[in-house]
Amino acid sequence: MLRWKSHLPVWIQDWLELIVPGFQIVLIIVVAMLLNRMFKRILHRAGDHYQFPHELTMPVLVVVRWLIILSATLMVLERLGVSASVLWTAFTGFATVGAVAFFAAWSVLSNLFCAFLIFTVGPFRVGDHIELLDTAEKPGAVGKVVDINLLYTTLEDATAPEPGTLLQIPNSLIFQRVVRRWPAGLPLPQAKTHLAVPAATSHTSDSPAAPKPATFP
Repeated sequence: MLRWKSHLPVWIQDWLELIVPGFQIVLIIVVAMLLNRMFKRILHRAGDHYQFPHELTMPVLVVVRWLIILSATLMVLERLGVSASVLWTAFTGFATVGAVAFFAAWSVLSNLFCAFLIFTVGPFRVGDHIELLDTAEKPGAVGKVVDINLLYTTLEDATAPEPGTLLQIPNSLIFQRVVRRWPAGLPLPQAKTHLAVPAATSHTSDSPAAPKPATFP
């Protein structure tokens, strides 16, 4: 740097301390914008190929965007002369707060992660009939999958007395149970449908005979 500085005019040499950091800051911002756009394009293509829902790709884009912004901000502050120890202290503080928030919201985050697995692995789809079992023999919730979002899988309860009753099951709970599945197009077995109503007792010949009227001599 000093070798090239000696060949420059004097008036430029006085501005080098501002021009070089300014150019580096602009370069950092441009690279961050390009990385954000490239990741957004890659995620959109992956979503179109694997048919990821918008509710799943949007949070991923937001998280990555903020990670890029945070990294670019730290690099810009370093170019402006902020001490590396100050940056490290700030980073560890943010990381500690993030870790505490992560464990505090673990139940919600586990549902988000399980939703990602449901969309990618595809253990069942909307329109399938599923049954959640504690074991392979013990019956549980059964119904038609009508919706899958980031927190819940919604079933139309097949055992409810009134049709149209919905069950909202946390996604994390599904991965803790045995899932019995009937793909879309296959009828649900009659034994799994609405609870049978006991038939009314019919008046047949098996019923006790009515008492005969009393007769007098």
